[in-house]
Amino acid sequence: MVIIKKTTLTEFGNEHADAIDALNEWYDKSKKSNWNNFNDVKKTFNSVDYVGNDRYVFNIKGNKYRLIAMIFFDIRTVFIRFIGTHGEYDKIKDCSLI
Repeated sequence: MVIIKKTTLTEFGNEHADAIDALNEWYDKSKKSNWNNFNDVKKTFNSVDYVGNDRYVFNIKGNKYRLIAMIFFDIRTVFIRFIGTHGEYDKIKDCSLI
């Protein structure tokens, strides 16, 4: 998959050093994947959730952090829309709008 905005992960890792390894693992697995649908994503990341409007929520570092990404299977592209603490994620009213 093509990952758009790796800088978002890098910047977040600069502020949350404990997340760097988990974010790099998420990035590497996602980049190497060739997902065609939600079930394929679920095989790679068992805890992923689909929240509507092409948005998927990933638990990072044992659910300490949350990553929201838009996935377009037809063009093999993942757009990182949000990365934050679980508390920051809980403040989001509607993930499908991020």
